[in-house]
Amino acid sequence: MTKYLTTALLVAGLSIASASAVDKARDSRLYELRTYHAEPGKLDALLARFRDHTTKLFEKHGMANIGYWVPVENKDNLLIYLLAYPDRAARDASWKNFLADEAWKKAAAASEADGRLVSKADQLFLTATDFSPGFTAAGGTGERLFEMRTYTTPAGRLPALHSRFRDHTLGLFSNHGITNLGYYQPAAGQPAADETLLYFLAHKDAAAAQKSWDAFRADPGWVAAKKASEDAAGGSLTVLDGVKSVFLKATDFSPVK
Repeated sequence: MTKYLTTALLVAGLSIASASAVDKARDSRLYELRTYHAEPGKLDALLARFRDHTTKLFEKHGMANIGYWVPVENKDNLLIYLLAYPDRAARDASWKNFLADEAWKKAAAASEADGRLVSKADQLFLTATDFSPGFTAAGGTGERLFEMRTYTTPAGRLPALHSRFRDHTLGLFSNHGITNLGYYQPAAGQPAADETLLYFLAHKDAAAAQKSWDAFRADPGWVAAKKASEDAAGGSLTVLDGVKSVFLKATDFSPVK
């Protein structure tokens, strides 16, 4: 009896230790997704400023450069990038110091001698989900096709969507050659924070992406998981037209390629 009790306690202790390790490894950083709308004809100049000055100054002031992308079909002249900080206070301090940096002021003035480069900048603060694999600087070899997907759920159904991704979707993506990267929820106080899942994937190329998605959607495991999750929730886990996808290519100065 003592032997079995000792074994049970050991297993329980290992389980607790394992859970604790997962908790410690969980990404608690604040992320910021920024989208810059370049003025007509100014996207190349904006990219040059980031390449030659901005990313280095961000790093100087404690910002983690995660990824920089432009849409494959970029009719709106967009630059989309992701930064990370320890927390909101650190973020605000970093931006304050960056904007006050004389090197930044000089670079901005020189690049805008013929007019401003950005017409509008959008920002969204994010936190990583507990199932987010995250980005790594050495995320594969060669140029990849990235995909940014945004899901909007009916009120109260985001936890069910998270469960489906955690328990089924990520594994099925991997089975079909899709690389899981960062998975995020808007930070508290952001628009639709309790109804939005935003995540990034990577594919070898456009043909591979199409093949992977076709195979995933036809997978009986996915069909069953989708039906079970929707039956349990009482309906679809996304609103009508609530799934948005943008294919992206990394810039030459992006840490993740």
